[in-house]
Amino acid sequence: MTQSSAIPTVKLLIGGELVESSTSEWRDIVNPATQEVLARVPFATQTEMNAAVASAKEAFKTWRKTPIGTRSRIFLKYQQLIRENMKELAAILTAEQGKTLPDAEGDVFRGLEVVEHAAGIGNLQLGELANNVATGVDTYTLLQPLGVCAGITPFNFPAMIPLWMFPMAIATGNTFVLKPSEQDPMVTMRLAELAMEAGVPPGVLNVIHGGADAVNLICDHPDIKAVSFVGSTKVGTHVYNRASQAGKRVQCMMGAKNHGIILPDAHKEQTLNNLTGAAFGAAGQRCMALSVLILVGEAQSWLPDLIAKAKTLKINAGAESGTDVGPVVSCAALDRISSLIERGVSEGAELVLDGRNPQVAGFENGNFVGPTIFSGVKPEMSIYREEIFGPVLCVMQADTLDEAIELINANPNGNGTALFTRSGAAARHFQEEIDVGQVGINVPIPVPVPMFSFTGSRASKLGDLGPYGKQVVQFYTQTKTVTQRWFDENEVGGPVNTTINLK
Repeated sequence: MTQSSAIPTVKLLIGGELVESSTSEWRDIVNPATQEVLARVPFATQTEMNAAVASAKEAFKTWRKTPIGTRSRIFLKYQQLIRENMKELAAILTAEQGKTLPDAEGDVFRGLEVVEHAAGIGNLQLGELANNVATGVDTYTLLQPLGVCAGITPFNFPAMIPLWMFPMAIATGNTFVLKPSEQDPMVTMRLAELAMEAGVPPGVLNVIHGGADAVNLICDHPDIKAVSFVGSTKVGTHVYNRASQAGKRVQCMMGAKNHGIILPDAHKEQTLNNLTGAAFGAAGQRCMALSVLILVGEAQSWLPDLIAKAKTLKINAGAESGTDVGPVVSCAALDRISSLIERGVSEGAELVLDGRNPQVAGFENGNFVGPTIFSGVKPEMSIYREEIFGPVLCVMQADTLDEAIELINANPNGNGTALFTRSGAAARHFQEEIDVGQVGINVPIPVPVPMFSFTGSRASKLGDLGPYGKQVVQFYTQTKTVTQRWFDENEVGGPVNTTINLK
């Protein structure tokens, strides 16, 4: 499409400057509750994208030698600026993405926690030393930055996931090129502006916009050493294969089908509250949404109570007070979710709560779908096999905990899972036997705090090391092992004196 001068344009960030793109290809950023066009985002030209990488490469020459305390203090300032601008950031995020204002603040806050962790880089980027591994010989390791790194982030967490990536990459001494989702890049750009204000030097952080061409440039560019990705399995698999074949380090966090198991001894009211938030919060648009529920034994009688609880959730625009479920991000997303619900019905699942076509006063054009629940779901059904990425919960039944565990382990994905119980023995058995990277015990969305790493597994992840935490310090650094031996120059007949004598 062509650019209209009446609508604001999203800028590129190259070399510390906000740059108006010269592209002829633009995309509208649309408020999903109203269909209002908020701004237009450019699909950067090849020249502009190459300029961003070149800027990062040049900045690395000096940034890599910047004292670790200087880097740390920038992130101390950055976390302060994020806190001071929390309301503004959340309002931007809600307008372009749709999630409720409390969810939007949570999105920013979970990213802020990683920024705080990055400020402690002096304690994280430590090597090891072994003294006297042989007579007069020491061996030690250095954790040195790689160079230019890049990140590709999704629409569903446009604050948190960029903040998972570039703060830790930059804190460890790398420079960064970020490609946010073209659907909602405005809050990401505001975070980039605050990073500049905090003292991130020109060229250390660059932002480009675009679609497949931008993704492929990041995968192919010889000056980019590592790529971090969060998004769909289809795109993540493409990124991993293409970038790793180009010799880069790659980490890809991808699709999911997260299961929760309810044992009959679980705390009923607390568990139902947790389930409705985990299944329908953020309109189900999160890779850690609890999208499958397995009711074990007598807990199968809880289904009517779960439906009743889901019916109490308020569907409205994200900026409206008291909203529980906002719109999904786009008309295309709404169409896909509605299509999958139809397939669920046609394949024999029982639609016990139909959230399609809710009437939302004042927002009749919004992309709304309310909480939707299927029961009698079977593993071969489309609604079970595919990640719906909407407020749709699949309910299954099992006679025993082991039967439920077997069902989960047979699913190809391994992002997250949760067990609700009061039994310590059951909880320990579950955490030992389940083949999923992130496990919650009475915690419905077990995303770890930043001291630990995000640890999705199996089909949900490609690459050995996860985002943030200790693992990402390894991902963004090269371990260099040094073995050294020094001789006493006063030692008669030592190699140093012998060398001098030979001269």
